[in-house]
Amino acid sequence: MQSVANPLLPIAADTDANDRAEPHKLKEADAVEIWIARWLRVPLKALVTRYGCDSRRLYEVWWGERFPASRAKAEAEFRARYPGLADRTSYGYRRIPRAVPADGQMGLFE
Repeated sequence: MQSVANPLLPIAADTDANDRAEPHKLKEADAVEIWIARWLRVPLKALVTRYGCDSRRLYEVWWGERFPASRAKAEAEFRARYPGLADRTSYGYRRIPRAVPADGQMGLFE
């Protein structure tokens, strides 16, 4: 089956697992691109393959633990690159807490 890359996406859809880049430390420029890819709905697996890192490093960017200023820079860059999508994109990210509440009440499906 042949895959076709979407020209809007910054990552080729036909990236092979054997073509992975060597693991490298993420930089702030990478964090900006990771945010933009999230807003373009690039699959997590494609981002992991592109940056050659564990998915936890991507979540650290999205949670603001690494490069906290990258989100604002990415939003400005996204508006410049994709003006037609800028008004239809939600720039937020909400982390769902997994800790037990202080009152000890269990979650619905835990």
